[in-house]
Amino acid sequence: MKKRTLIQFAIALALATSFSSAVLAQDKPLKIGVTAGPHAQIFEQVKKIAEKDGLKIQIVEFSDYIQPNAALAAGDLDGNSYQHKPFLDQQVKDRGYKIVPVGYTVNFPIGIYSKKVKSLKDLKEGARFGIPNDPTNGGRVLLVLQDQGLIKLKPEAGLKATPLDVIENARKIKFVELDAAQLPRSLDDLDASAINTNYALSAGLNPAKDAIAQESAKSPYVNLLAVREQDKAKPWVAKLVKAYHSEEIRRFVQTEFKGSVLAGF
Repeated sequence: MKKRTLIQFAIALALATSFSSAVLAQDKPLKIGVTAGPHAQIFEQVKKIAEKDGLKIQIVEFSDYIQPNAALAAGDLDGNSYQHKPFLDQQVKDRGYKIVPVGYTVNFPIGIYSKKVKSLKDLKEGARFGIPNDPTNGGRVLLVLQDQGLIKLKPEAGLKATPLDVIENARKIKFVELDAAQLPRSLDDLDASAINTNYALSAGLNPAKDAIAQESAKSPYVNLLAVREQDKAKPWVAKLVKAYHSEEIRRFVQTEFKGSVLAGF
């Protein structure tokens, strides 16, 4: 009898431990990486909506574009919300990340800003022009300059054009490649800079009023939610996407950002 009692006690203890672990696992919040600014602001609202569906979310803010994917791939995050697909595709290609998109979020038309000129046509010969130093956002800016008639790129350059792909540059613009987060601070030293909307807003710039030129809203640079490939079919992912794609979030984006950020879902 004692042996049977001991066995039953051991089984009961194991079940209790297993149940306790399951509860703890459910109570553990999902860590979602975002960049400071609109992505963080929007996810604070997503967090509230997701909680109604049983999801607990911890928002982790980053100040650059590289660390959120590195942290996600390493398992330090459960997901992130800050990048567009061309950037993610390049990161996957360069670093071998097993990260996949699971839903679109918002679009940030990139803007060009200057403290020295009121229009791109006023840029003088040899003007120093700041662009993001990552290949996708840098190429994005060069395409805007090509659309504005300032430069011409090799036809085959595509979305990942670099200054080396510039084949016509009548004003001999000098491209200064900087980390995207540093570009707002470059305005005092450069003739103009292209600045991603999240960093522009964080620096107190109003894209609708302060940008001297802006990317078309119809672009392939809609941002997305990303998770590790192994997690994409998990129920919490569908719940997270559902929360982001809610009408409440669409209204928040329209009201809060007044056209400087557009809902892409």
